[in-house]
Amino acid sequence: MNDLFALHYWGSPGFRPHQFITHLFMHSTSDPWHLLMNMFTLWMFGSTLENRWGSKRFLIFYIICGIGASLCYMGVLTYENMTLAKYANAFLNDPSFNNFVALDRKFHLDNANVSMQDMKEAIAQGNQFAIDMAKIYVKQYMLNYSNSIVVGASGAVYGILFAFGYLFPNATIFLYFFPVKAKYFVAFMILTEVWAGIQNAPDDNVAHFAHLGGALFAYLLLRGWNKRHRSDFY
Repeated sequence: MNDLFALHYWGSPGFRPHQFITHLFMHSTSDPWHLLMNMFTLWMFGSTLENRWGSKRFLIFYIICGIGASLCYMGVLTYENMTLAKYANAFLNDPSFNNFVALDRKFHLDNANVSMQDMKEAIAQGNQFAIDMAKIYVKQYMLNYSNSIVVGASGAVYGILFAFGYLFPNATIFLYFFPVKAKYFVAFMILTEVWAGIQNAPDDNVAHFAHLGGALFAYLLLRGWNKRHRSDFY
């Protein structure tokens, strides 16, 4: 299923254009809580928008936000792959201790079940076997990175969340029984995603920039339709 319908990086042999749509209707089975929260958010905020816009317009908005989120994610992933290639090639062309440490610090190689400390010490001592093994590992790491996939509708859901806050900024949301205005809640969620995306924690498998991309495309779409005086959209 993932080979056919998950969204592959467009530099990967597994990439197909239809995956921009199909990955929106898939989700990782390793995190059911994330799926549950996505569906709850979609129901909680999306039902109001669908009642306001109608099913057809809501679906169009949802799909566009999802595709926009994917495009933003692809842009970030392209930058990351280019940066990885730069650091990896620096080590492959000059397999020094400093180049290996720079690559490890940037991409957290020690998160991949390899004893980086032992490998670093061996490379620092000029151990040719360790250097050769490190080269093989780095090449495989580059291949795996370029073949990464993404599934889920989080980007589209963030578009829905942003639209609700944009159109109903003063609506009250009860967050753990405390009333919060929608505009503050949405702003907090977006700022949290910005922070998490910048942190880029090695054990974080959430595509935070896809979430931000969904919100960005929601804003652009709402602004665009508003300028065309489509009052029925609002």
